[in-house]
Amino acid sequence: MNIFREVLLVSAASLALVGVAQAADLPTSKPAPPPPPTLASCATPMEFITTACPLTYYGITLYGAVDMGGGWQSHGTPFNSSIISGVEELVSKNSNHAGWLPAPGGLTQSFIGLKGKEEFAPGWSFVFDLTMGFDPYSMTLANGPKSYLENNGLPATLQSSNADSSRAGQFYNGTGYAGVSNPTFGTLTFGRQNSLTLDGVIAYDPMGASYAFSPIGYSGLTAGAGDTEDARYTTAIKYRVDAGMFRAAGLYQFGGYELNNATQGAYELQVGGDFDGGAYGKLSLDAIYTRDKDAVSSAPLTAAQNLVHPGTLAATISDDTSVMLLAKYTYNQVKLYSGYEHITFQNPSNPQLTSFTDIGGYTAVYTGVGGQINNVAYTTNRIMQIMWVGGRYAFTDTLDAGVAYYHYIQNNYAGPASCATFGSSSSHCAGTMDAVSFDVDWKFAKKFDVYAGLMFSEMNNGLANGYLYHTNIDPTAGIRFRF
Repeated sequence: MNIFREVLLVSAASLALVGVAQAADLPTSKPAPPPPPTLASCATPMEFITTACPLTYYGITLYGAVDMGGGWQSHGTPFNSSIISGVEELVSKNSNHAGWLPAPGGLTQSFIGLKGKEEFAPGWSFVFDLTMGFDPYSMTLANGPKSYLENNGLPATLQSSNADSSRAGQFYNGTGYAGVSNPTFGTLTFGRQNSLTLDGVIAYDPMGASYAFSPIGYSGLTAGAGDTEDARYTTAIKYRVDAGMFRAAGLYQFGGYELNNATQGAYELQVGGDFDGGAYGKLSLDAIYTRDKDAVSSAPLTAAQNLVHPGTLAATISDDTSVMLLAKYTYNQVKLYSGYEHITFQNPSNPQLTSFTDIGGYTAVYTGVGGQINNVAYTTNRIMQIMWVGGRYAFTDTLDAGVAYYHYIQNNYAGPASCATFGSSSSHCAGTMDAVSFDVDWKFAKKFDVYAGLMFSEMNNGLANGYLYHTNIDPTAGIRFRF
């Protein structure tokens, strides 16, 4: 618990969360009804557990979530407290044996944070947010790169669960930003922030970016516009504004690796809107463009590399360009979702020819062409297309269920002759990933819900390169406390 005390002390002087709300037009025939009363802060521990009261004092709110679960996997890997989800929910290269496993964060990354919104002039507010993700079983900080470090030099059959992440053990591994907000002029924030594509996945994934039931939630490929370390930018300026039914947003990341970013520069642009059809329902649409320069994708070292440079990581560097299109339709108890993303990977515009320090303080060592830092992985552009569709149905105000289908397509970026020679399972050859999932979520109390569901995932051809097994089934159940 010492880490939480440190975070709370540091965060009291820190950074920012945003919330912009447009007020509805007031009726002219009679006075507007008074606004609903603001919930009083919790007065007793029992009230904190049994009611919806917030922990708000002097305009600052302590909030968070604890999500604990477990499940069975047909081809799983041992639990690792560093990886953000504890286990590999999506079939991975080292997935190998069936068994029961703890599964923290099935629906939500467990986290604790501080946020606030304080008006300093009529219509203008100072906003801030600081969040830290952790593993509720081990009480360690979420740290994807560390899970790689712990598996350096090991063959796939002996590895524990591991996966890259923008959460790299920082005390602000979620968000940490501050800014100003105005209902008319929008919200401008600075600091560590979600990418617009991550915000898009959260808003338009029928599984709510769940680790256990959504490949675009578990894997940051989609949210990071190609590389999961770029799902969050540490030194970013972000602007959002609403104009009637329309909205727009932009994000610019300045600085580079030296400022705990996983790119040497990035920008994003978004346009969208909500179109209310009255009795015919509501349609939401968004489009997001992303450009990441010299983006980093980390990996564990081979046995030979680990003998020479232990305690470091391998890295692939690329320039990534993404276009994401999103749609959601709401009609009474039904919500329908769909999304599409087209990602282009190119060799970096500025190859990394020296060793560098990546996010979380992890080092990638330059050892020449073909070494630990790969600058030439995409001599021919790699194209990834990601698409999904699904829906949710609310049986009551507290019980809903969802179903979703996800499909990845990778192009052949090795050339037909190469794939004919080495076989279609070469990593540079065309391949697909398919996943289908469903879940049920019951909010049985103001701050508690229980959930259960499963995801089936399968890799094929080029995307299955190096995999011990190509499929995984992960029935999972858990309980979540949000405050």
